[in-house]
Amino acid sequence: MASVVLRGMLISFALVSSIGLQNLFVFNSAMSNRMQRALLICAFVWIADTTLTTVAFLGMGALVSRYLWLKIIIMFLGGLIVVWTGIGILRSASQIELGKNDSQMPLKEAFASAWIVTFANPQAIIDTGVTMGALRGTLINAEVLPFLGGIIIATAIWFFSITIIVGVLKSRLPKRILIWVNIISGIIVVGYGILLLINALRLIF
Repeated sequence: MASVVLRGMLISFALVSSIGLQNLFVFNSAMSNRMQRALLICAFVWIADTTLTTVAFLGMGALVSRYLWLKIIIMFLGGLIVVWTGIGILRSASQIELGKNDSQMPLKEAFASAWIVTFANPQAIIDTGVTMGALRGTLINAEVLPFLGGIIIATAIWFFSITIIVGVLKSRLPKRILIWVNIISGIIVVGYGILLLINALRLIF
């Protein structure tokens, strides 16, 4: 079963390594918080991602793809939330204090944001659902749990590695660079949210 776990890990690394809302959120959290707090927020993201992956195995992506009205609702609401998240990143860009200020994002807000960046992305839900559904079809019943375990292990390694590496290196970077990284991240997130809204309107009209 070790080979099945490894296969799940390799697939997971390939999926999670692309630039997305989760990676940007983890990156910005590591820049803006002390290491201990950043690791806790990273754990929130990992839990949310693990939930999405598990739900995807149950066919959530296929369900969203099947019903157009559900897809439109999720894309529209998701787009609004993503835009709001991006605006929040832009507003906080100038407040970066290299992790010295733990009050920038309350833990309740961080917990909610972790779930938002995971589940407010309808395209990610669809892509993950279709991908996981297809991969599950190649597995026998005894391989499903080891494969899923490999995916979960890989995402943990990825998110926590980002947090630790950024947390260690950020003290060596000028504050201006960190501000611009946040600004660029915010623009990317806002742009992606607008794209979701445009796609939702296209589906309607």
